[in-house]
Amino acid sequence: MLVVHGLTKSYAGPRPRAVFADVDLSLSAGDYVAIMGESGAGKSTLLNLIAGLDSPDRGSISLDGTELTTLGDDALTALRRERFGFVFQAFHVLPYLTVAQNVALPLSLLGVVAPEKDARVKSVLAGVGLDGRGQSVPRELSGGELQRVAIARALVHAPRVVLADEPTGNLDADTASQVLRLLRDQIKSHGAAGILVTHSRAAAQTCDRIMQLTPTGLHALPPG
Repeated sequence: MLVVHGLTKSYAGPRPRAVFADVDLSLSAGDYVAIMGESGAGKSTLLNLIAGLDSPDRGSISLDGTELTTLGDDALTALRRERFGFVFQAFHVLPYLTVAQNVALPLSLLGVVAPEKDARVKSVLAGVGLDGRGQSVPRELSGGELQRVAIARALVHAPRVVLADEPTGNLDADTASQVLRLLRDQIKSHGAAGILVTHSRAAAQTCDRIMQLTPTGLHALPPG
């Protein structure tokens, strides 16, 4: 489903700096992989490349047979809206919208209208344990609940790939553990492929595979 081959990225400037080279990664529906690496190794950069938010120096990224590196900006934007879901450390929940309105944003961008939109929002909120909280506003929620809203928003439009960048970095250990289990379970139940970028070995162990990002590519790490 998602195939990354030979991905290479460097930063230009007066003193060009290589980030990583020859990254290979292949994911099928239901796969969930953790990517670890030292600070500055390029983990977030790799997610940006996979999502078409940045361009590699060389290499290919294919999703369901579509080569992302050959698409123009408009086509990439459309593909991101339809096939990607994103979960970030900072939640990015809009404070002036209700929980249901926040979760519905991807559907609104895709032109989904009521009652289908309302039904899908209600279903995904129930899936993340927020049934009945659709009319709440973000200030009424805890950090863990806000991240549950972000997970619901990432999954409501049935994306093919979910990209999670340090999604529990702002949470205490117990809440982080709950959110990580929820994220894994929801990705699996929706039949998506998931990539978790994390510095935490405990977080990485919730995934099927653990990979280490180095300047020479992605390398499998043993479990445990």
